[in-house]
Amino acid sequence: MPILDCSVATCVHNEENRCCLNSILVDGQNAEKEEETKCSSFAHRTEGCCNRCGEDPKVKLVVDCKAVDCIYNKDRLCSASHIDISGRQAKNSEETLCASFTAK
Repeated sequence: MPILDCSVATCVHNEENRCCLNSILVDGQNAEKEEETKCSSFAHRTEGCCNRCGEDPKVKLVVDCKAVDCIYNKDRLCSASHIDISGRQAKNSEETLCASFTAK
């Protein structure tokens, strides 16, 4: 399982650059570069809201990945040792990306 660093501070699942979900989904089936990927697990945090999962943030978690042309995609799971999800001020999943995406 990859170590996740998530800078998407506007996501309800983000707490201290970690994710409180057990797994996330990186989308980008036809992605050829990182800008064509996104975190489909993103949910916008409204003002005054905090981590709504009710669980502690995870350092390592399962990353389901639809970016089939990424070198880390192994049978639709991310095999990278470390993954970065970016999109600091995202308001929707399209404004996020997998900064660790590397094309084959």
